[in-house]
Amino acid sequence: MKMFDLSGKNAIITGGNGGIGLAMAKALAEAGCTISIWGRNPEKTAAAAHSAGPGGSPVHYRCCDLTDFAATTQSFNETAAQLGRIDGCFINAGVGGGGRGSFLKRDFAEWQDMFKINVDSAFHLFQLTARHMVDNPRNGSTAGRLVATSSIGTLFGVGRNEHYGASKLALNGLVRALGVELGRYGITANAILPGYSDTEMTRDLFANQQFSQAVIPRIPMRRYGKPEDFGGIAVYLQSDASAYHTADCIVIDGGYSAY
Repeated sequence: MKMFDLSGKNAIITGGNGGIGLAMAKALAEAGCTISIWGRNPEKTAAAAHSAGPGGSPVHYRCCDLTDFAATTQSFNETAAQLGRIDGCFINAGVGGGGRGSFLKRDFAEWQDMFKINVDSAFHLFQLTARHMVDNPRNGSTAGRLVATSSIGTLFGVGRNEHYGASKLALNGLVRALGVELGRYGITANAILPGYSDTEMTRDLFANQQFSQAVIPRIPMRRYGKPEDFGGIAVYLQSDASAYHTADCIVIDGGYSAY
């Protein structure tokens, strides 16, 4: 359908060199969006860029550590100049706590590092993008899209992972506030809350047979999520079909949180 045609739109996907981020990047590109994949690992990011375009055609990419604000600003300015305009920013980069260590022994530096990576970097890049998007209508674009990958860990208590849950809950609050403040400019802001999904970050956890035997029966779909399960929501949120959908936290978890 035309409303899902992303031709002429340009989007940045951080953490786009693997897992959910790469699946989003591929889906956006297949729908006609020009994408810029951002990642920290040069080889991995280059390989992702050479596999993400339609028919395997290469796409734009940049190597950037989002916790380095100066480098992020430079990368954003160069990407905007290269593509001409940024219509979407998908922040998928982040780290998980892995359920390691008790809150009773959590080092404050570990707490701070989690927020620096998962929250502070999102604040900075979203701010750069929003400032740019406010001028988009004058440059031929009708809207802007800000999307953050959060977690269903914001809906439940996650023992031994409170720093991760708190950081992702902060992302939810950020996008809700941005959706309210930036709506007047035609900019939407939403969070995607994945359930248990099979990615590099979770592979070791899912390999634990005891864990899987406890979790899978609680998922109505009776399987873990796959990266490609998140391509459709990325296309929807970048498309004109989502023009009136903002300040939301969209759960995609196979029904886990409803059961």
